[in-house]
This record gives sequence, C-alpha cells and structure tokens, in this order.
Amino acid sequence: MILVDWQLLDRIEREHIKIKPYDKSLVQPNSIDIRLGNHFIWYKSSDKVIDPRDKKSITTGVEETEADEFVIQPGAFVLARTLECIELPDNIVATIEGKSSIARLGVTLHQTGGWIDAGFRGTITLEMCNVNTRPVKVYAGMPIGQLVFYTTERAVNPYYSKADAKYMDQQQATLSRYHANKKKE
Repeated sequence: MILVDWQLLDRIEREHIKIKPYDKSLVQPNSIDIRLGNHFIWYKSSDKVIDPRDKKSITTGVEETEADEFVIQPGAFVLARTLECIELPDNIVATIEGKSSIARLGVTLHQTGGWIDAGFRGTITLEMCNVNTRPVKVYAGMPIGQLVFYTTERAVNPYYSKADAKYMDQQQATLSRYHANKKKE
C-alpha cells in the first residue's frame, strides 16, 4: 500500500520514517518531495572501458564538485545526492521518481536505481542525465524528485542488517560499488 499524506505525516512525527532536514511543506498527497544536494560526480570523457568488477576502472577519470548550482550538458550523465538523509524501518520501502517539471526540461533523475530497501539509511544518489539538446542548470536545495513510500511485511533481513549493504550511510553522491559483490564462479 502506498502511504498517503496523513500517513506520511504520522510516520514522520513518530520517527518511524526519519528525514533530515525535514520540511513539512514538501509532503504531497502520495509522496514527499526531495531536494537536490550540493555534491556532484561525473566521468570525464574517455575511451577507457569501465569494468564493473574493477574498482580502479570505476574510480579513474572521475571529477567531482560541491556547488550551489550545476549545469548538466546535453547527453551528460552525473551522479548527485539528495539534500535529505532518510532512514527507513524494516517494513517500509520507497521509490524515487522524477518531478514532471524537471523531466519537461529533459532531466531524468534515475536510470534504474530508483528502489530504496526497507532498512536503508543515508542520502540517495541520483543518476541524472540530460536528454535535452540544451544545457540545463540545477540548483542545490531545489525540489528535484519525490519519494513514494510503500508498507510491506517486516523484512527478516533489512538493509541495515545485511553484511553486503554497500551503500548504507552514504552521505555523498556515490559511485558504483558493484566491484564489492562476491563473484559467483
């Protein structure tokens, strides 16, 4: 079941869902708006192959900045973080969705990483891309997306208890940690 405004307000007030910083005015009928943080990371143009099993190839050729505004060039891919840090209990999951007003400028918010597991804690890394033919400027603090929350049965092994929870407590835009997965032979 998707949580609606009064349920979201109740869960936040009781600290069942934790959001910091929290602004009550961002609660929508079926979601909570989230804002763009100020940390951005991207790959410089290169012919070098990124191998998801090789940490060095993932972390080489990367640039990052902390800025109050950032211009996403046409066709560019950039990781950013949310301003909000969230903490979910073991029986609520969330999805991140783009805001229509931002999508109409040609900016996508996530590629496939829109799922947030029960028990997750940290900022959310946004996988932003500009599919417009013109550059688009974004600003730290602007509403950039929305979180939709779903109630579930209690997870036996929520994200916070998993030994391989690679993105737990992330506070910045975070590169892929696929290389940390155990290789299956």
